[in-house]
Amino acid sequence: MATDERRPIRKLLCANRGEIAIRVFRAATELGIRTVAIFSHEDRVHLHRYKADEAYLVGRGKSPVAAYLGVDEIVELARAHDVDAIHPGYGFLSEKAELARACAAAGIAFVGPSPAVLETFGDKTAARTLAIACGVPVVPGSDGPVGDLAGAHAFAAQHGFPLIIKAAMGGGGRGMRVVRDAAELDEAFARASSEARASFGDGTVFIERYVASPRHIEVQILGDRTGALVHLFERDCSVQRRHQKVIEAAPARGLSDDLRQALYTDALTLARAVGYENAGTVEFLVDETGRRHFIEVNPRIQVEHTVTEEITGIDLVQSQIRIAGGATLAELGLSQGTITRRGHAIQCRVTTEDPQQGFRPDTGRIEAYRSASGMGIRLDGGSGYAGAIISPHYDSLLVKVTAHALDFDTARHKLLRALAEFRIRGVKTNIPFLHNVLVHPRFVAGAVGTTFVDDTPELFCFPSRRNRAQRLLRFLAEVAVNGPTTAWASPTPPARIDPEIPAVRGPVPSGWRDVLKAEGPAGLARAVRAHRGVLLTDTTWRDAHQSLLATRVRTIDLAAIAPATARLLAPAFSLEMWGGATFDVALRFLREDPWARLEQLRALVPNIPFQMLLRGANAVGYTNYPDNVVRRFVRASVDRGVDVFRVFDCLNYVENLRLGVDAVGEAGGVIEAALCYTGDVADPARTKYSLAYYVDLAGELVRLGTHILAIKDMAGLLRPRAATLLVESLRRAFPDVPIHVHTHDTAGTGVASMLAAAAAGADIVDGAVASMSGTTSQPAIGAIVAALHGSERDTGLTIESLQPLSTYWEQARGLYAPFESGVHTGSSDVYLHEMPGGQYTNLMFQARSLGLAHRWPAIKRAYAAANHLLGDIIKVTPSSKVVGDLAQFMVQNDLDEAQVLAQAATLSFPRSVVEFFQGHLGQPVGGFPEPLRAHVLRGRPHVDGRPGAALPDLDLDALAAELRDRHGPKIRDTDVLSAALYPAVFADYMGFRDQFSDVSRVPTRAFFAPLPIGEEISVEIERGKTLIVRMLAVGELRADGTREVFFELNGQPRSLRVPDRAAAKTVAQREKAAPDDPTAIAAPMPGAVVDLRVKPGDPVKAGDPVVVLSAMKMETVVAAPRPGTVRRLAVAAGDNVDAGDLLVVVAQA
Repeated sequence: MATDERRPIRKLLCANRGEIAIRVFRAATELGIRTVAIFSHEDRVHLHRYKADEAYLVGRGKSPVAAYLGVDEIVELARAHDVDAIHPGYGFLSEKAELARACAAAGIAFVGPSPAVLETFGDKTAARTLAIACGVPVVPGSDGPVGDLAGAHAFAAQHGFPLIIKAAMGGGGRGMRVVRDAAELDEAFARASSEARASFGDGTVFIERYVASPRHIEVQILGDRTGALVHLFERDCSVQRRHQKVIEAAPARGLSDDLRQALYTDALTLARAVGYENAGTVEFLVDETGRRHFIEVNPRIQVEHTVTEEITGIDLVQSQIRIAGGATLAELGLSQGTITRRGHAIQCRVTTEDPQQGFRPDTGRIEAYRSASGMGIRLDGGSGYAGAIISPHYDSLLVKVTAHALDFDTARHKLLRALAEFRIRGVKTNIPFLHNVLVHPRFVAGAVGTTFVDDTPELFCFPSRRNRAQRLLRFLAEVAVNGPTTAWASPTPPARIDPEIPAVRGPVPSGWRDVLKAEGPAGLARAVRAHRGVLLTDTTWRDAHQSLLATRVRTIDLAAIAPATARLLAPAFSLEMWGGATFDVALRFLREDPWARLEQLRALVPNIPFQMLLRGANAVGYTNYPDNVVRRFVRASVDRGVDVFRVFDCLNYVENLRLGVDAVGEAGGVIEAALCYTGDVADPARTKYSLAYYVDLAGELVRLGTHILAIKDMAGLLRPRAATLLVESLRRAFPDVPIHVHTHDTAGTGVASMLAAAAAGADIVDGAVASMSGTTSQPAIGAIVAALHGSERDTGLTIESLQPLSTYWEQARGLYAPFESGVHTGSSDVYLHEMPGGQYTNLMFQARSLGLAHRWPAIKRAYAAANHLLGDIIKVTPSSKVVGDLAQFMVQNDLDEAQVLAQAATLSFPRSVVEFFQGHLGQPVGGFPEPLRAHVLRGRPHVDGRPGAALPDLDLDALAAELRDRHGPKIRDTDVLSAALYPAVFADYMGFRDQFSDVSRVPTRAFFAPLPIGEEISVEIERGKTLIVRMLAVGELRADGTREVFFELNGQPRSLRVPDRAAAKTVAQREKAAPDDPTAIAAPMPGAVVDLRVKPGDPVKAGDPVVVLSAMKMETVVAAPRPGTVRRLAVAAGDNVDAGDLLVVVAQA
C-alpha cells in the first residue's frame, strides 16, 4: 500500500477464477468479509461464482482469457458494487502494475505489492538488474528485454547454448522455451512471445543461459507497510513439466544450513531493496555444486502456497488480505523468531491432462467425481464435481491435493493414499503419473531436478485406468436408451425371476477326470470299456442351449450352478461345455471371453472331464486356418482345462479330421473322433451313407489314433433301429474302442434311440437335464437314468440328484426368453428336411430377422431341396450353413429346385455356396454334383485336396505384438488365438470391452434388457468388490441428440449422457429396381452393403460380382446377369437395403 492509513475491508472482489478465487473467498469469509466473483461467459456455471456472495459477468464479447484482463471494467464493476479491495489471485492481472494503480486511483485496496514493486518484479529483466545491484547471484542473461530475433541471435552468439527464453511479464511456465541449438531458436522465440502475449497481454521476453537440471527452490516472504519483512522458509518445486510445477514440497530436503540461510538472506535483501509489502515468492535455481542463482520474484500468491501454510500454520491468503487492510506483521503475531515449521508437506496438482500424450489437456464433462479426505489431507479445488464441463480455454488444474505429516515419507504415503481414493471419470487426469513420481526412487531420495520428468520416461509407463464402475454404468445407460446390444429373437422379455441355486455342500467327489489324470487318455478309454454301466455326457452347458436358446447362455449363469453340478453329476463321463458356436457367440453377442469362461468353470468343476466340439481343420471357426493356429489352439485348450475333444468334420472328410486328431494327440487330450451321421442305415434304399460307409470311416479314424469313437447325429435322424444296427456293427468291428453316441430329440425319439444304442453296446450317450431337453435339444438325461435304473447298465445317477439341476435351469431358462425359438413340440418332419437341431433354431431366428418367418414351412422344404441340389451332403456347421443359405436364397427369390438348376449360370449364389463348390470346406462324399458346380463356379479357382494344407503358418508372435500395440499389455496368449480365429469379431469385442468394461459380470436380465426404473442390481466386479446400482430415470431427448441417464452407484448419484441413435436417424426411401428394367440389378435379400466391386464406367461380363451384401452371417455376392457397362451405383458401402432395392444400373453392351 502507498499509504499508512488503515482501510477496513468489508467487501472483497477476486479478479480471477477457479481454484484461487475459491481459496480467496474462503479466506475472506472466515474474516467476515463479503465476497464478489467475476466470471466470463464460458465460466457462467463455474463453481467459483457460486462460492462468492455476489457474482458478475465480465468481458462480454471478449475471448475467454481476455475477459479476465479488462482492468478498467473490473475496477469500475468493483466501484459500482462498493468493493473495498481487489485480490488478483495468480496469473491473469496478478503482476500488472496497471491494476494496482487503477485500484489506488479508485480508492480500492489492492491485495498485493505497490505498483512500483510490481513494475520492478513483474518485469523479469528489471528484477534481474536489481538482483545484480544487490549482490544476489544470477544466471547470465540479457541486460533487458529482447525485442527481436536479431537480439536473440546476438545473445546466443555471446553466451552459447542451451538458453532459455522467458516471458518478461508473467510466470507459471507460460511464455517459456528451452533452446538447445541454433536450429530451434527462431521457432522458440516466436512461440514464447506469442504465448506470453496470450497469457499476460504482453509478448516481451528476456533470455538467460540455461542451467541444466538444477533444483528449483523458492522462498516465501511477507512484508507490511512499516517495512517489516519475514520469510516463511522455502519450498522445493523441482518436479516440473514444460516449466510448470507439478509437485511441490516444503521444506526442501538435502540443503545445507548455510545454503538455506543464504537463500533466506537473498530473498529478504531483494524485498527490502524495494520496500516489499504483502506476500511474494523469491525463486532460485540451485545447481549440482550447491550454487544458487536468482531467477525471479513472483509478487503475488503462488499456487503452491499451501505447503508453506501446512508446515507453518500461517494462513497466507488471510495475511494478504489483512495486510492490504493496513495490519502489520506484529499485529498478525508474525516475527521471524515466532515463525516455526513443523513436519513436511507435499502438494500434487491434479490436472485434466494426458501425460502419455505430452500432457495434452483433456476436455469434456466430468461424469463422476469422488475426492479424498482424511487426516493430513487438504484439498483446494476449482471445478471438481460431477457434471462439470472442463473447458479448453483455461488452465487444466482440477484440484490441489496437499498432504502434511511429521516426516516426508509419511506425508508421501498419505498423498499416495489420497490419490488412490480419487475417482474422476469422463476426462483423463494425471493421477497415474503423479503416483509414479511419488514412488520413484529418485523422488523418494530427494534427488530430483527440473529435468527429472523429461529424463525419466518410466514415469509415463502406467496401466490405463480400468474405470470399471463408470464403464458398466455406460453399458446400462446404453441399453436403457438404445435397447439391448444383443438382438432378441422373440418379443418376450427376460423373466422376472432369479434362479434358485441348489444348496449342495461338502467336498467335491472324485470323477472320471481323476481317472484321466492318473491313467492318461488311453487309460481312460480302457476304464470306460471296462465300466459296465452306461455313462452320460451332459450337454446342458453347450449343445442344449445352442439348440434351444441360440447359444446365448452366459458364463455368470453357468458359474452359478457349477459347484452343484460338480457334486450332483460327479458320476458323469463329461460335461460338453465349450467349442463349436459357443466360442463365436461368446465374443460376438455375449461380449465375453470364451477362454475366461473355460478357466472359471474349470476351477469350479475339477472332477468331471470337460468336453468340447472341435471342427477338425476349422478349429472353432467357419473357415480354414493355418495348421499352426489349429495346433496352438488345441494346446491352449488342453492347458486351460479341456479334456475330451469331439473332433468332427462337416463333410466327414478324413484329411480335415486328421489335422484335428493329430493336434489333440500332440497336446495330450482325449481324442473322440466323430462319424457325422445322416441318412438312415436301416433303409436299404438310402445307399450313399450305408452301414458299410460308416464302419469303413470308423476304421480310418481308429487308424488315426482316436481314443473314442463318436456317432454325431446332428439332426436327430438316428432312429432306434438304425442306432442298434450301427452300434452293433461298430462294436463288432472295434471291440476295444469306446463308443459315444450323440443325437437330437427333434422328432421325439431321442430317448428310445439312446436306449437302443446302450443296449447295442454304446459306452456313453449324450443327454441334457430335463428342463433343457427335448425338441431340437438332446433327450432328457432323467428319462435315460430312469429307464436304465436297476439294470446292468445303470448310469449311477439318480432322479433325485438331477432334480435340483433341472429346477435351476427351468428358472434360468426364463432369463433367456427373448431367444426361445418357439418350438414347443417334436417335429417328425426332420426326417424329410434333415436340418440339424442347432441350426433349426438358428435358421428360424435368421428367417425372422430377414422378414421370412411366415415362410418357415417353405424354408424347411427348401432346405431339403437345397440338400438334394448340393448332392445330399453331411450337414453340420459349417456345411449345414451352406444348405441353409441356399434354402433361404431359394425362398427369397421364389426358386424351386428345377429353376435353380435351369438358371444356375446367371444366379448370384450366396458366398457360402460358391465357396463350398470351390472346395473350401473339403471334399464331400461322392464328389460335387455336376453340371451345377461348373455353373456356380463359372471358371473360379477350386481346391481339390485339404483346403488349409497350402496355407502358410501364421506369425502368432507378430500378431501378438500388433495386438499389444493396439490394446496394451493386457493382451493374453489366448487373445491372440481369438484374434487369429475371428479377427473382425475379436476387434469388435475389444472395442466393446474398452467402452463398456467386462459386462460378463452384469446379471443376465440387466444384460439383455433395460433396467426398470427403481430396480437395483449388484455387480461383483472382482472378489470382495461389489457395485450396487439403482436405475433412477432416463431423461428427455436433449438438443444434442443425447439422453441423460440417472443412477445411484453405491448410494451416490451418477449420470451419463448417451446418444439416442433413434433420434439421429432419418428415414430414406430407397429407389426400387423396376422388375421390367433389364439394366437394373436389385438386392436379392435384405441386408447391408459390405463391398462395391465396381464403379461407374467399368465394363462387366455376365457373372461378374458387382455388390456384396451381408445379412446375419450370410454374405451374398450379387453378380451382373448380363454383360454391359456400369452406368451408376445406387448404394454405398454400409447402406442397409431391402429386397428389391436398386443396387446398380448396368447399360447393356
